Amino acid sequence: MKVAVLCDFYLPGFKAGGPVRTLANMVEVLGDEIEFLVITRDRDVGDITPYPGVKVGSFTKVGKAQVFYLRPSSLSFRVLHKVICASDHDMLYLNSFFSPIFTMVVLILRRMGLIPKVPIVVAPRGELSSGALGLKSLKKHVYLHFSKLMNFWRDVVWQASSEYEEQDIRKWFGDNVSVEIAPDLPLYVGHKKDGARRCQKTVGHLKVVFLARISRMKNLGGALRILRGLTGEIQFNIYGPIEDREYWSECEGIIRHMPCNIKVRYCGPVPYHQVDSIIMEHHLFFLPTLGENFGHAIVEALINGCPVLISEHTPWRGLEKKRVGWDLPIENPERYRSALHECVDMDNQTYQELRKRVRHYGQQLCQDESVLQSNRVLLYRACGQAIT
Repeated sequence: MKVAVLCDFYLPGFKAGGPVRTLANMVEVLGDEIEFLVITRDRDVGDITPYPGVKVGSFTKVGKAQVFYLRPSSLSFRVLHKVICASDHDMLYLNSFFSPIFTMVVLILRRMGLIPKVPIVVAPRGELSSGALGLKSLKKHVYLHFSKLMNFWRDVVWQASSEYEEQDIRKWFGDNVSVEIAPDLPLYVGHKKDGARRCQKTVGHLKVVFLARISRMKNLGGALRILRGLTGEIQFNIYGPIEDREYWSECEGIIRHMPCNIKVRYCGPVPYHQVDSIIMEHHLFFLPTLGENFGHAIVEALINGCPVLISEHTPWRGLEKKRVGWDLPIENPERYRSALHECVDMDNQTYQELRKRVRHYGQQLCQDESVLQSNRVLLYRACGQAIT
């Protein structure tokens, strides 16, 4: 089976975060039985220069996929039509709901009968959640209603990463649409190394990491405001590309007025191969996000034994009951501060016991073969083929 994937960003890019990681993991795990043809941009988010050394204008081998990189000047109806028609594929996989080029243009070409009529899978990647739709709300709702009016989504198969995302999809498109729940593949299943560097903990000190794109959706400003009320010596390190410059300026204003016991440092974007080592150097992963359909960085933290303090707007629920972290309501900053104070006051022995539980829980997640199987079922079933 040949699957043509259309996405705004792919390897070697990393600044787009989870959607790139999800695709790379899918290709790595299923690439021996399914041929993936990826059509994407030739540069990363916000970059004005292409990836070094990539071949533009024809399919080239990248890992287990064949990738066709497009220059900005080639992102047009005509070129996309030509590339899609020239590629031999059994199915189209669209890695976004709102992408103007790699989703909207593709659906218009399909609606006009200009590309082969093959099955289409659409993965919204959390874009239909209430938190995501609340940002740039007017533009998104206009597109939503226009695309429904034009019947763009007729006969597509929806990929939901969780039952929560399935509810979001059915809220907008009805109970009769075809939805398959196939969680994002958190890692290369079975390929994760064992062993984690011990991160020593001293009472009264806490080293916290925020690892995400700098955007309103990730709620860095909320994290900074929560930290302001804490006692103890706290180092807060921020990693991730600045996606929203205006929002980052607001965050900088908060940082300038942080109390002297809270040291804040912006460390910039981080390539995927450095994520493990960075997380393992911190006591706590902090992300009070407005919404995640999966949250690869959250899972990376858990796998590396780093407790997480996140919002309840992710698939990772009941963490406190499992004694591996906290998932709390955004509307209650005092509950976040209580959890943070608990971490600040924790001694090393208690912390190491916590870290051991967290790592065990994370390892269980990445070894869940049902996640791999659900992704396999999604693709084969959408294409009408028997599962091998």
